[in-house]
Amino acid sequence: MSTFRTALLNAALTVEEQKPWPRITVDGDTWRQATLAIAAGNATLAGLWAEPDAVHMALLDDQDGSLMVLTLATTDGRFPSVGLTHPPAQRLERSITDLYGLVPEGMPDDRRWLDHDRWGVRAPLGSGAPVPTDGAPYAFLKAEGPPLHQIAVGPVHAGIIEPGHFRFSANGEIVVRLEERLGYVHKGIEGLLTNTTLEAAAKVVARVSGDSTVAYSLAFARAAEAALGVGVPQRAIWLRALMAELERLANHLGDIGAICNDAAFALMLAHCGMLREEVLRTAKASFGHRLMMDRIMPGGVTVDLHDAAPIKALTTRVRQRFPRLVELYDNTTSLQNRTVATGCLSADLARRFGAGGPIGRASGRAFDARKAPGYPPYGDLDFKMAKRDNGDVDARIWVRIDEVFESLELIEQIVDRLPPGPIAYPLAPALRERRVPQAGGLANEPHDNTTEGLAMVESFRGDVLVWLRTDDSGRVLRGAVRDPSVFQWPLLEAAIEGNIVADFPLCNKSFNCSYSGHDL
Repeated sequence: MSTFRTALLNAALTVEEQKPWPRITVDGDTWRQATLAIAAGNATLAGLWAEPDAVHMALLDDQDGSLMVLTLATTDGRFPSVGLTHPPAQRLERSITDLYGLVPEGMPDDRRWLDHDRWGVRAPLGSGAPVPTDGAPYAFLKAEGPPLHQIAVGPVHAGIIEPGHFRFSANGEIVVRLEERLGYVHKGIEGLLTNTTLEAAAKVVARVSGDSTVAYSLAFARAAEAALGVGVPQRAIWLRALMAELERLANHLGDIGAICNDAAFALMLAHCGMLREEVLRTAKASFGHRLMMDRIMPGGVTVDLHDAAPIKALTTRVRQRFPRLVELYDNTTSLQNRTVATGCLSADLARRFGAGGPIGRASGRAFDARKAPGYPPYGDLDFKMAKRDNGDVDARIWVRIDEVFESLELIEQIVDRLPPGPIAYPLAPALRERRVPQAGGLANEPHDNTTEGLAMVESFRGDVLVWLRTDDSGRVLRGAVRDPSVFQWPLLEAAIEGNIVADFPLCNKSFNCSYSGHDL
């Protein structure tokens, strides 16, 4: 246990019932000290969310990969701003203000973020006070210097993608500043996770970002299982990892081809697209759904793998065809000219923002949630963490290439070692055990007992965080999720500075942040 984590535990007012990592309530002074420690690099901000009368901050201990949640009561509707000293928290704080009406004291940016002045109310999860639409334009930040012009892109784009607005300030072709305006696909996830059934909540979380549905379902299931004390059969644990690696493989193949296509090399898109399609068809044949949506639920999985032959045939085909595509990428000078030294993200920014997935690992941040904090069965599997140091588009491609090969290895290991047995345990017995009788009460009488669960899972974009509070019956009282894109979108703004406008699609695709996962 690190010195920083020990100091926080010693300063806790109370330690709440959260598994497998603690949640502690703190006072304002401890909260401020924690934010300063994060800014100094003693821990990584892993999440920031709220309730009507409290804010929660998840911290990742970089020394051992453990997590901790700090809670601060907001009796007066205010709390010390984390973003004042740690910029990665600013958009999260703006979201908290929009949803709950809580005000971060000293926040550097108080513009509305998720609230586009179309809801008809302010703070719908807090006061819900009705307000008229004021129609005021969003105040983009100004760029000063030599003669500049602005280029407005979106929110509606030419392709079949989600909406997001990008405001470029450019000097000729050189980007001086990029500012994003997101929130167009806000779905009210936290509201949908309030006072709902476990099954309904699982389906909501599985649809936060459809291309990461397996990772989100796994994170939700692990959080729910931790809260409820539910066991999972070994076969289900390994099947979950198999689905997760198939999802990672499909998305990395798609991204590699799409990045090259944005550099006008459509041949890679065609061939990578065909491989991706084969992965999706194999997922359909093996698990009954191309994206494997709703196949992971608390307690296990909903479908078994009856025939591993299609998966073995898939890995054989990818191993035969993908290396030639890698060679094609590496030996095409015109393509390398577009990707090498383009859209560089510094190691310092990647570390400060806790950038996960290929974005962070391409800039030297050696973090993979499968390794630390880790979760089964990855501790029993042999795989390497793909990492590069250049931080450019080329490095982000190579991390994905390396991870394709690692996922193939993992898929083959899992299939060869898949244990027999059931694929799910029923939740009812575990829930009945939690309904212990109160003193002087009846055995079947419900009592006021809540527990919480926290889980971090590695998606193809990076680490996904899910927090849940449940009651005796397993009903979800509150929940919060955090997509890796939350900390990656701001870094795209930094990576594009000094590049030409025409390289933005290339940089953007090499990040491939989720709009839906970010906007929640």
